Amino acid sequence: MEQKQLLERIVLNPKIMVGKPVIRGTRLTVQYILNLLAHGATIDEILQEYKGLTKEDILACLLYASETLEDTTFTWYRPRLCVNSLAIKIIRAYPPNNK
Repeated sequence: MEQKQLLERIVLNPKIMVGKPVIRGTRLTVQYILNLLAHGATIDEILQEYKGLTKEDILACLLYASETLEDTTFTWYRPRLCVNSLAIKIIRAYPPNNK
């Protein structure tokens, strides 16, 4: 199956799952399927659990994620949280002078 055909299986609709990418005709998000795979579920196990899915649907999730991440920089931490944590530590160490 061609990439374009696989990607057509993934849809974004603001009325479905708050606009997250989902497998067409379902409410299963790409993120949910990837999470299942990341935690050790096999494609066959997912297909057994969700009878309407096909192998191509799962491959479409993987392709969608790959295409989406192709032009982004991956970081394993959340910079905003780190900056906020650092700011809290600085404020505690050097409280503002309220004179």
